[in-house]
Amino acid sequence: MTPSEPRTPEAEPHEGDGWTPIHDTGFIAHVGPVYVRDGAYAFRAADKHANLIGVVHGGMLMSFADRALGETAMRAADGANCVTIQMQMQFVDTARLGDWITLAPEVIKRTGSLVFLRCELRHAARVVGVASGVWKILRRRPEAPPVPGPSGALSEGA
Repeated sequence: MTPSEPRTPEAEPHEGDGWTPIHDTGFIAHVGPVYVRDGAYAFRAADKHANLIGVVHGGMLMSFADRALGETAMRAADGANCVTIQMQMQFVDTARLGDWITLAPEVIKRTGSLVFLRCELRHAARVVGVASGVWKILRRRPEAPPVPGPSGALSEGA
């Protein structure tokens, strides 16, 4: 990284350095760990993430993006629960086992009932995927565990 380049979440391709694991007993517990730091997300591609040809399964990349964008939507909605109503993904390059995959969600717009987001999934400087979608802000807040904040700490917003 040169001094003129901005600091990006993929600049440190390893766990530690402030990356905190997301604690989740649901689906992410099966495919994780997934880490968070300052609003960015990461995971280390492991054998359990492999598809039939030995590279990272597209479903893992989509699950990773959905979780990161979903948490970001909930923070953008002031802690209200949100659900994915539309998501698209383009697989730009191969994500390989051992890669430290990162993304930094971007909120495009929030309305009274929707949050529009996008992100690039990267290994170092290489883009491996691009995701975007729309999350519905739920008016009723069903009982749910707290949403991790951008640093991984739990908040009582949900």
